[in-house]
Amino acid sequence: MKKFLYFLPLLFLVSFQDDKPQLNVGDKAPNIELTSPDGKTIELSDLKGKMVLIDFWASWCRPCRMENPNVVEAYKKYQKRKFKGGKGFEVFSVSLDRAAEPWVQAIEKDGLVWKNHVWDKEGVNAKAYGVQYIPTAFLVNGKGEIVAKGESIRGLNLHTTLDSLLK
Repeated sequence: MKKFLYFLPLLFLVSFQDDKPQLNVGDKAPNIELTSPDGKTIELSDLKGKMVLIDFWASWCRPCRMENPNVVEAYKKYQKRKFKGGKGFEVFSVSLDRAAEPWVQAIEKDGLVWKNHVWDKEGVNAKAYGVQYIPTAFLVNGKGEIVAKGESIRGLNLHTTLDSLLK
């Protein structure tokens, strides 16, 4: 009996990991409905028809903060462009911070000029997307389909991917 109890936590861990959703390219992106820094509700579905980068990040995450200048550059470069799967480019920033003040300060300090900032304080949406580490991003076309995700859209790869999707 002792041997069985010893392995029980390990079995729970494996079964819990198997239950995590795994979103793939071609899947429909689940809607996200969260609160902005000014308390308004913002939904991912409001951006239907546009190419959208869903960016999961946090103010305390050094790799996230290092990636922010690249995302700002992409936003400025592509926001008014036409894509095969959408008109215009938007960033939908999903913060996993535990406190609002550092999140809001990071938005200002890093010059995150887009308007779609939301706070996933409890991590519910991160779990729905299967986020296991940050920064993690998903690129969604105007129909709400995931067209790229993860490392394939970080750094220069984000620009290369967006260029390949231009009309």
